[in-house]
Amino acid sequence: MKTFYLFLAEGCEEVEALTPVDVLRRAGMPIKTVSVTGVLTVNSAHGVPVIADMVFEEVNEADVEMVILPGGLPGATNLDAHEGLGKLIMNFATAGKPLSAICAAPLVYGKRGLLKGKKATCYPGFDKYLEGADYTAALVQKDGNFITGKGPGAAMEFSFAIVEKYCGAEKVKELKQAMMIAE
Repeated sequence: MKTFYLFLAEGCEEVEALTPVDVLRRAGMPIKTVSVTGVLTVNSAHGVPVIADMVFEEVNEADVEMVILPGGLPGATNLDAHEGLGKLIMNFATAGKPLSAICAAPLVYGKRGLLKGKKATCYPGFDKYLEGADYTAALVQKDGNFITGKGPGAAMEFSFAIVEKYCGAEKVKELKQAMMIAE
């Protein structure tokens, strides 16, 4: 299995950034955090400094299994503005590779027209950026190569959806039991 990459920008929502890292690592899935700021320390939306594993310039596209984008403001708009990340996303979309985003971050895919004809969810009010998508308002929405989540309260289920895609429902059940999450 290649590595999952979660991209961090200034103003990211820390629950949405760190929950997937925690859950995927518990599942034994390789995941790295990537700063798009040029430095390893990224300040979250609530002033929590997060130290990334690497900076964007170190990413080798051939190593990336899935792009994961946390929301938060201005985190999501900062991710949207990053030219290199935009190119990576478009390459992934063209190849039909997996893309995921939560909260405000689905706007990154929506503004590029990648969600046209797809079911998607996001933080209420950001659906206006999901060009041509079928906005479901679900906690987590899966459609083709996309997994989208609604907001901070969806971070755990969003993370479990990624694990389930790669490791199956039984692994998610094991994780939930180990993490004391009621089924």
